[in-house]
Amino acid sequence: MGKVTGFMEFERLEEGYKPVAERLKHYKEFVVALDDGQAKIQGARCMDCGTPFCTSGCPVNNIIPDFNDLVYSGDWQNAITVLHSTNNFPEFTGRICPAPCEAACTINVNGDAVGIKSIEHAIIDKAWAEGWVQPQPAKHKTGKKVAVVGSGPAGLAAAQQLARAGHDVTVFEKNSRIGGLLRYGIPDFKMEKTHIDRRVAQMEAEGVVFKTSTLIGAMPEGLKVTNDAKTVISADDLQAQFDAVLLTGGSEQSRDLPVPGRELDGVHFAMEFLPMQNKVNAGDKLKGQLRADGKHVIVIGGGDTGSDCVGTSTRHGAVSVTQFEVMPQPPEQENKPLVWPYWPLKLRTSSSHDESAEKGILQREFAISTKEFIGKNGKLSGLKTVHIEMKDGKLVEVAGTEKEYKADLVLLAMGFVNPVATVLDAFGVDKDARGNAKASTEFTGGYITNVPKVFAAGDMRRGQSLVVWAIREGRQAARSVDEFLMGCSDLPR
Repeated sequence: MGKVTGFMEFERLEEGYKPVAERLKHYKEFVVALDDGQAKIQGARCMDCGTPFCTSGCPVNNIIPDFNDLVYSGDWQNAITVLHSTNNFPEFTGRICPAPCEAACTINVNGDAVGIKSIEHAIIDKAWAEGWVQPQPAKHKTGKKVAVVGSGPAGLAAAQQLARAGHDVTVFEKNSRIGGLLRYGIPDFKMEKTHIDRRVAQMEAEGVVFKTSTLIGAMPEGLKVTNDAKTVISADDLQAQFDAVLLTGGSEQSRDLPVPGRELDGVHFAMEFLPMQNKVNAGDKLKGQLRADGKHVIVIGGGDTGSDCVGTSTRHGAVSVTQFEVMPQPPEQENKPLVWPYWPLKLRTSSSHDESAEKGILQREFAISTKEFIGKNGKLSGLKTVHIEMKDGKLVEVAGTEKEYKADLVLLAMGFVNPVATVLDAFGVDKDARGNAKASTEFTGGYITNVPKVFAAGDMRRGQSLVVWAIREGRQAARSVDEFLMGCSDLPR
């Protein structure tokens, strides 16, 4: 695939970034994508490796060598056809997927992987620019009605597949805008929401009906920031109105940190902080937006959500940003022969980290645990920590390492434990040990719950995961729903 000797002739070229000083002035995307010529050269680096581990490393099994070769050959229109055959929304994954495909790339064993993500990004952006992404309405309608609960990547992927199969699909979203955690959990500087809007327009042209500010089940406690519901529909009513129901809500129950002082004003979940900024960017008028201006911010959690809090706090004008990670600092470079083709554990520095570091306000702490939040008159002023180490397979405190940090704002970004229980409880869906909907992924009968004609996919079924996994589950669940309704299905799995 590509040029036979391309991987020996050409170096990997990363996508560029606009200067830090420029991009910190706004919340828009700042990645400088590859141009056609650069993408062609990067496509040439794809080698004829015999077994394309990249395809198996990709959760949606993108046919990566084929679209690399087509880009190298200049056949962009067929490249987007190949890409869309496995992925409904490459503009999402081309921006925010961590690219496990690149970790699995054969060249990555002892060199630099093919820039698969940047090529995918280039393909879909060119396809939109050239007008190649068009609605694909079904030629024949089945008369079957499907309700999709949740409009994140799993729900959108399933809804599009089911509409193209000829079903009448209605998507229900509790917020005022479509997109779920794609819209409210991903900062605009990583993915502008116009990408969601034009997909929604395409899907509406394909017959999908979207109903926003509509909650299914019962009104849950909390989730005030990401719940604009004005209408509540019971589970019984939904089941009576539709031939099948697919639950695709996100894993929105944030992991808490129940230590002394947790009730202090100034300690918040990341998913209170991030959605507010996205709503302001969209033009919403909010009262009491959480801001980091002039504050000493501590982000507890070392993953992507924590990084997003770092980037947003920096744009707000934080005085300092400190990020805690409970695990020890990983190596800067993985042992490739040991871990390839699997996702490696290594130190990852995001663009948000780079921005804060360039401003001189970033501090990253590893192997650290928060013991207590401290404050006066109910308001946060700092926290107490201790360093920890691994002994006999357990994390234990290191004596003499206690320390106090000044903090005006603490953001808890330690992941999510499960979907909001009220939706599953309303339908009577059985849960697994982690509180997710219990359903298998078998080829036959996959994604169906214990409740007749009720299916579950995405974070609702598998727990907190990547956008690309949500798209995979949405597509696979759509096939299962179609097979349930029609007895057989031509949808891809």
